[in-house]
Amino acid sequence: MPADGSREPALLTTSVQSSTSPRWNPDGKSVAFLSARPAPGDTAGEIPKNQIWILPLSGGEPRRVSNLPNGVTVFSWSPDGTRFVCLSRSGPSDKAKSPSDVRHYKHANYKFNDTGWFDDKRSHLWVVEIATGAARQITSGDDWNDTDPQWSPDGSRIAFVSDRTGKEFDEGRNKDIWVIDAAGGPLTKISRSEEPDGSPRWSPDGKTIAFLNAPERRAHSKIWLAPSQGGVGPRLAVEGLDLIPTALRWADGGRALYFETGIKGTSHLFRADLETRRASQLTTGERTVRLADIHDKTGRLAYAVNDPMHLDDLYVADVRGQNEHQLTHLNAELFKDLQLAQVERVSFKGADGWDVDGFLMKPIGWQAGKKYPMVLSVHGGPAGMYGFDWLHEFQVYAARGWAVFFTNPRGSTGYGEKFDRGVQREWSGKAYVDIMNGVDAVLAKSPWIDIERLGVTGGSYGGFMTNWIISHTTRFKAAVTLRSISNFISDDGTRDVAYGHSEDFGGDVFERFETYWDTSPLKYVKNVKTPTLVMHSDMDFRVPIEQGEQWFRALQHFGVPSEIVFFPRENHNLTRTGEPVHLVESLKWQVYWFDRYLNGNAAAVPPDAPPEHQGSN
Repeated sequence: MPADGSREPALLTTSVQSSTSPRWNPDGKSVAFLSARPAPGDTAGEIPKNQIWILPLSGGEPRRVSNLPNGVTVFSWSPDGTRFVCLSRSGPSDKAKSPSDVRHYKHANYKFNDTGWFDDKRSHLWVVEIATGAARQITSGDDWNDTDPQWSPDGSRIAFVSDRTGKEFDEGRNKDIWVIDAAGGPLTKISRSEEPDGSPRWSPDGKTIAFLNAPERRAHSKIWLAPSQGGVGPRLAVEGLDLIPTALRWADGGRALYFETGIKGTSHLFRADLETRRASQLTTGERTVRLADIHDKTGRLAYAVNDPMHLDDLYVADVRGQNEHQLTHLNAELFKDLQLAQVERVSFKGADGWDVDGFLMKPIGWQAGKKYPMVLSVHGGPAGMYGFDWLHEFQVYAARGWAVFFTNPRGSTGYGEKFDRGVQREWSGKAYVDIMNGVDAVLAKSPWIDIERLGVTGGSYGGFMTNWIISHTTRFKAAVTLRSISNFISDDGTRDVAYGHSEDFGGDVFERFETYWDTSPLKYVKNVKTPTLVMHSDMDFRVPIEQGEQWFRALQHFGVPSEIVFFPRENHNLTRTGEPVHLVESLKWQVYWFDRYLNGNAAAVPPDAPPEHQGSN
């Protein structure tokens, strides 16, 4: 659509296969994208893989450019519009297939939640000639992945990220910034830290690379600048930044860097002035700003905005964040027929007198003088953030007549590094106090909430905290725990990132065995009285399915009303990604449980009951 909003959005692709990752040709005359649609000449019966396609905006059909055996995951145009750099996977099995179907590994890391079990293929850089489709692989190696390729402004070099120590699959963390000639050849190392470096971005003159690095594990990332020729250590670009920068972009002719970050329950765009080495906030408001793009020549920003009552729409503003204009109203017709709940910030004092933010949604149709149940939700992470964002499940709760309270206890992002790291050795201590102080604060502020009908839920860390809460208090009458940790002893060593809780508990499970067990809700399960629904995914490699099974079977062992639901084919990201039918059913299971135990509806019917038994559910 036009950036001035003069016309409605125009549909560019109509294939039944998805089209993703649109990228403008530098001359603005065509758009490239990824799609797994078939092309003339493909072998019959072959399953197409994601490849790069180009669509001329003057008219005509899209043309497939890449034909890489394992498809393309990421790509970008060269500055002159004649080539693409892209990521594709390659490995020994491309040339010789194993006669066995067993999985065989020699490294500690052999699975990942989002991608499943590793094969022998690794992600590497390829350069594709647009005119001919000819492709050349310019990086290789069986013991590392190369990611995030970025062209230099003159198109002669490419920066990328890689752990070249050979230990990436042995709990390695030493990802570095590298530069390679676009034709291939030797590498130049730009970064020097032993902690992960990422997000390399070239300055407009090609002399400097900005990137992100946290100086120590679990510290907040900082913005660094290094010469693109290498040989000189990086220097800090911004002083006094106590937030987590993401989506790094150069602008203002190389005088500034723009980035996005979460801040106190909101997300906004910031500008870092490289002369003063200070950052300033450009966008404001109780909302989430993301996906920002910058056009230096016209001095405009484009970005997406959502809030608790609106899904994302596109906005434009000038590079200082002024003169904002909304371009799209994509769900206007839908929202005319919906009642949605607003969010109110409820600040309170947590453990140690720390300032903590909570957020309250009243139930739809709220009336003074009536009592309503409330559902407490704890976010995952613990390095996550709730706030003024679109959270569809909370709207579903509110629509069922329940208040929703969600909070950012210590460990949450958006409140500075001290607050973020304040959860270390306090997963079950002061973080629990923060959350329960929030419950007390919102109950004191809202006498219309029925203290006899409180529910609690959360996923991942929020699931852990749900389990911890109901094993340490009987205040809650219903619990739904999703992809939850129940036993740190068995969780470490079976999940995808192996032993990852050293900073949380003062050492690994072999050094602090008793601490891990003392922090496991399973140790206290005999105290649970709250009816609990356990939900877990079959392919959850972040919090393995045995965590949900142990919790459910222990609840059954001690006679707690409980049920467990397994979601096939899904991973740890269920409720955010996954098969749409499962996203909907996940909500239905949550509603079923809270209806039964908060509303006292003994006739509540589970979602898997035959249709004739569903009734109004």
